[in-house]
Amino acid sequence: MAVEHAGCFEMEEKMARKKIIAGNWKMNKTPSEAVALVEELKDLVKNDEVAVVYCVPAIDIVPVVEAVKGTNVEVGAENMYFEESGAYTGEISAAMLVDAGVKYVILGHSERRDYFKEDDCLLNKKVKKAFEAGLTPILCCGESLEQRELGVTMDWIRLQIKSDLSGITADQVKAMVIAYEPIWAIGTGKTATADQAQEVCKGIRDCIAEMYDAATADAVRIQYGGSMNAGNAAELLSKPDIDGGLIGGASLKPDFGKIVNA
Repeated sequence: MAVEHAGCFEMEEKMARKKIIAGNWKMNKTPSEAVALVEELKDLVKNDEVAVVYCVPAIDIVPVVEAVKGTNVEVGAENMYFEESGAYTGEISAAMLVDAGVKYVILGHSERRDYFKEDDCLLNKKVKKAFEAGLTPILCCGESLEQRELGVTMDWIRLQIKSDLSGITADQVKAMVIAYEPIWAIGTGKTATADQAQEVCKGIRDCIAEMYDAATADAVRIQYGGSMNAGNAAELLSKPDIDGGLIGGASLKPDFGKIVNA
């Protein structure tokens, strides 16, 4: 009987995780184009059962925050710096984002790790600062094609997770989002199969359980972020450990509404 109760409890925890679909606009859309896109998507993304987030370029934040007022959409940033203020030309602080109306921030996207050489030590500082400011981090992790072929996918991702969450409390982890984004499937048109994505997302949840406890692992939301689109979203989102999607190119099209409602 105790086993049955434990199983029911686990199922209730999974059901309690609200799906989150976040669009990562990357370096696309001028402010006027951003407002037009928000208007185009407004009726398409209505779904109170799903958290919908637009993570937009810094210059688009203020107009997009204004444009989404009265809708179910919240606004996220694509990056931030860990210092409060100072001589850091070109950077944006967490306090600036909060004051502008931002709720979420993407940290550790593979493009930031690759192109801008952001390492896990830096990202750990960013995660801590995001929580300190009241922002919800969307922490990205993922492996390259070479790492997958070598069979070290989970070794690599566990290292990223453990390094990036060093010093982060269980309550903070429960409130955050982790996005699994296989680098080999970003912008390439390739997609991990639903089973491959589920395997890694479950591995991430298992890692969180080892670092913290089962309750924390059950609470944290884990997204899939490798070329999710209107055609494959329903299958991916049906998996027990995939709680949403971090959407790139498809977030700039009307199809984004189909993903939200998948």
